[in-house]
Amino acid sequence: MTRLFARGRRTVPPRPAPGAALAEAVDLHVRLGQREVLAGIRLTARAGEVLALVGPNGAGKSTLLGALAADLPATSGEVRVDGRPVGDWSAPDLALRRSVLPQSAALSFPFPVADVVRMGRAPWAGTPFADADEEAVATAMAAAEVTAFAARPFSALSGGERARVALARVLAQRAPLLLLDEPTAALDLRHQELVLRICRERAAAGDAVVVVLHDLGLAAAYADRAAVLHGGRIAADGPPAEVFEDALLSRVYRQPVEVLPHPRTGAPLVIPVRTAAHTPNHTPNHTPNHTPAHPPSHPPAHPPDGPGIPGATPI
Repeated sequence: MTRLFARGRRTVPPRPAPGAALAEAVDLHVRLGQREVLAGIRLTARAGEVLALVGPNGAGKSTLLGALAADLPATSGEVRVDGRPVGDWSAPDLALRRSVLPQSAALSFPFPVADVVRMGRAPWAGTPFADADEEAVATAMAAAEVTAFAARPFSALSGGERARVALARVLAQRAPLLLLDEPTAALDLRHQELVLRICRERAAAGDAVVVVLHDLGLAAAYADRAAVLHGGRIAADGPPAEVFEDALLSRVYRQPVEVLPHPRTGAPLVIPVRTAAHTPNHTPNHTPNHTPAHPPSHPPAHPPDGPGIPGATPI
């Protein structure tokens, strides 16, 4: 009984002020085994913005997200959530302030989808906001488009469906800091766009969203800021229109790219530079094994009429 009473007196965090720092990495170093994965990271995620973490494989994106979530310890430096070092928060209080979507979601038991989403409401037990559980779950499932299979076992879903259910769980948690690790990796085009629109909506509502993305086009279209990681360090941090630059991205990804403005929105489009030999319209340098119907050097003596126009002269 004492424990229930204590939980009932838990302090519920207020909604963050616009622009408030909800997650901060200060001179962050993280070592995994013998390898220093992050080296001197300084980064702030603020209420009201979508911050994309981009970079090649092994650059440290997921490690940085894990450190911001307090799932990975810092070797040195500091991570703060809602203005306090992450170690100062109890696990229940931290769960009221940040929600985490890992790269993959696995469950040992065949829980129905609705129950999996409802797990996101666990941090609010014993608070006045527990009364909003069912509304929060229904709203999150509708946003992630998983309501239609609410009763199906999670284990019976496709990879993309599982990813959306996991996102719904994070949304149902209603923490003001969302940390999403490659949420679009298993999704089709429609649902990739859906996830990033949800990120924008959460930022517009005052949350801070930190999302690891491989698709630079999505980052450019939806993120307020992009942090480009390279070798465990931040190579650039700023609006995508400023940091997505040919030379920088070509060096970081070790792949020549060109960055062009979208013809309608002006958002950067990152396009790999490809040689003619790698494009579908390239004509191989060998003699074709078929003969054209009308070789250019021998046009027909009596060309046929143009389509639908008797007596038309071919051009």
